[in-house]
Amino acid sequence: MTGSTPPRKRRFLPWGADSVPSEGRHDARDDERGSSEKGSASLEPATGRADLPAPVETPAPVARRRAAVIRDKAREGVRKSGSRARAALGHLADRIIEIAPRIPVRDLATLRRQFPGLGPEQLADKLVAGAANATATVGAGIGAAAMLPVPPAMPTELAAEITGVAAIELKLIAELHEVYGCRPPGNLKQRSTAYVDSWSGERGIDVTKPSSVGTAVNSRMKQQLRQQIMKRMVRDLPNLMPFMVGATVGAVMNHRDTRRLAGRIRADLRRTQVPWDALPELPPLESPADPLAMGDGPKQLG
Repeated sequence: MTGSTPPRKRRFLPWGADSVPSEGRHDARDDERGSSEKGSASLEPATGRADLPAPVETPAPVARRRAAVIRDKAREGVRKSGSRARAALGHLADRIIEIAPRIPVRDLATLRRQFPGLGPEQLADKLVAGAANATATVGAGIGAAAMLPVPPAMPTELAAEITGVAAIELKLIAELHEVYGCRPPGNLKQRSTAYVDSWSGERGIDVTKPSSVGTAVNSRMKQQLRQQIMKRMVRDLPNLMPFMVGATVGAVMNHRDTRRLAGRIRADLRRTQVPWDALPELPPLESPADPLAMGDGPKQLG
């Protein structure tokens, strides 16, 4: 037939193919979508229909609600723990500031009588060795008390150790300033505040610069003191290990930390040191009205 496609060029449909040509009716059935004739069901979501019931909000699963409650309680616990920690640090800082004026300090004349024939450096070495041994004893005692640790008592043990070590090191700082001829000005309370500032900052007092002598408690000094107490607490945590291991660790760490602190203080004081022969005669130091027995330092928290 003229114009028809030769048989060899005709295209055959594959097996199972729809025999209806695509050029046929537009409403032909689609295997995937179904009939699209008028009146047939639509796949679009039904919205705004009054004949359908209102959707019911299903509550969240029990596990999800329980997780939300646990998460809220955890946040509240973290917030309360942070406030308790800040309160404990503030309490310890106040206790150290309170006991500082009660620490008995020997003046230069008393030290030279007790250690005759020694120069400034030899005398300072003697003071550092004695203070390091004393803080090591405090660390060993707290570690021995924590041999069978009771969790509620651990914060009290740490606080007792920090208070006792602070008292010993404050006494050392004050006497090192006497040895190097750098006694800060002011009365007993003002000098004690300056020594607390020196302990919290781990630096010597430069008496030639009045601005560096902190004779009054301020917010900066209290914040620095809290940071120093927190740092000591973190370092003292191994002291609570049981079976007398904490006693050994506490002794070694306190001995090392006291020597390190003394080394920094002495390095600062050497820059402003006044030789003994050029040192004007200073009045003897006042004795505290209620002197602190250095063996009772850890008991100051009651």
